[in-house]
Amino acid sequence: MFRRRPSDAAATVTLTVDGETLSVRPGESVAAALLLSGRAEARATAVSGAPRGPYCMMGVCFECLVSIDGVGNRQACMVEATDGMRVERQMGVRRIGAA
Repeated sequence: MFRRRPSDAAATVTLTVDGETLSVRPGESVAAALLLSGRAEARATAVSGAPRGPYCMMGVCFECLVSIDGVGNRQACMVEATDGMRVERQMGVRRIGAA
């Protein structure tokens, strides 16, 4: 399980992941928010449905792809969480033209 280091920071930003509200510290990535909330799985592969999650945390591996504010295939480790952000995990085959 991932945990934050102790801090005096009281400020938070609020985002939703698959409809559930999360509060994270300013400056934390979407991938960190997923891991801290206990969601190790950011997506499932299109062919086999195998779970994938944040791995390198520096934008090299593309295992943490999620949909952010309706835009798919965003690297969660490279996007800073912002107030009001809507995140959806990409589970399996994505339908083109689906809303």
